Amino acid sequence: MKFEIEAGPYLRELVPVKITLQNRIDVEPGGIQIVHGEPCDEMVKGLERLSVGDVIGVKYVMVKDGRSAIILPMQVEREGDTLYGTVIIPRIEPNKAITIELTDKAEGCNAYPVSLHHLEDEKRINVEIGGELFTAYRYSEKYVRPILYPLIGPFGRHLTREVDIDAREGFDHIHHRSLYTAWGDINGVNVWSEEGTHGYMRHHCFSSLVSGDVYGRICAHITWTDHYGKPLMEQIAVYQFYGTPQSHKLIDIVVAFHAKYGPVRFGDTKEGGIVSIRVFPTMAVVNGGRLENSYGAVNEAHVWGKRAHWCDYSGPVNGVWVGVAIFDNQRNLRHPTYWHARDYGLMTANPFGLSEFLGKGYDGSYVLGEGDWLVFQYRVYAHIGDASVGRVGLHYINYVAPPSFKPV
Repeated sequence: MKFEIEAGPYLRELVPVKITLQNRIDVEPGGIQIVHGEPCDEMVKGLERLSVGDVIGVKYVMVKDGRSAIILPMQVEREGDTLYGTVIIPRIEPNKAITIELTDKAEGCNAYPVSLHHLEDEKRINVEIGGELFTAYRYSEKYVRPILYPLIGPFGRHLTREVDIDAREGFDHIHHRSLYTAWGDINGVNVWSEEGTHGYMRHHCFSSLVSGDVYGRICAHITWTDHYGKPLMEQIAVYQFYGTPQSHKLIDIVVAFHAKYGPVRFGDTKEGGIVSIRVFPTMAVVNGGRLENSYGAVNEAHVWGKRAHWCDYSGPVNGVWVGVAIFDNQRNLRHPTYWHARDYGLMTANPFGLSEFLGKGYDGSYVLGEGDWLVFQYRVYAHIGDASVGRVGLHYINYVAPPSFKPV
């Protein structure tokens, strides 16, 4: 079975491509490890709604570009009655195409396997890419909410601020813990701050933990509560980590809210982010870093409260300039989203804070009806240099308009 993958008018670089396969292919189980968590039927049904399939094995593909051939892994999953294969294409020049052919030969395969290591006693899942720690999903109740920390980028540099800082002086906004989801007004409950009668986000279960040669995936079920434990809503969090070199790290994130316990009102406030990142201190604009959006606006004065397809934070970490971007998805509510992004180091995708961003005549609150779902999708991209050096714009195109494919 062969496919032609076309770049279109863009340079394609380390781009995941999800290909529709014929259902009759044989799939080897090697290269994949799947761990199913405790039963969580509602979550599994929710994942079906989100088109998150069951990973069933791995194939290999021979990539030909007319001059040479390399072997790459393809991770195969089933969504309903359809098989899909995901492969990470190293490079396609603009207006060019490559041919890939399925093969059972793994010899010489170029891969950066993604391995999940569940440390249950510590309530942590370490995510390793190519044998090196990239991040960890931390769901201990010592934190108000689950977080991803650390986030390790190019040259082994940390991209986010450390999280265990409660007793330290000189650290502002201690609730900004690395990479996380939170909102400051859920039916009147503050699930953003960690002060007063704030709410909580409590990990409930995993539907599956997937390690693989192309990507690893964490699917977690989280209950949002008020300060006293009364449930407000349910959330499914899906994190898909791709097996790429250290210079380019990608996380696809799905944040799905379910109004299980009654209507949910997302209040209009700047205090929140569906995806939020607090960068490493030396990356902050106030320390010489750079904040930039998809329109070329730079730093808080021109980025905060503005709509943009992506936002990027970059700066020096131990002598090397590195960056991290959040990509909004065209399917998201109020795309392109507004950004709560600060010179002191915070960057969040905020679709509801319109009165803060546009003025008191606006109301950005949103009511999710009982039983309904609200789904957001994002990609996080860690890179070398600033937005220009890291080709953030091109990698955004890879996300929202990936290469096309056809059988040949």
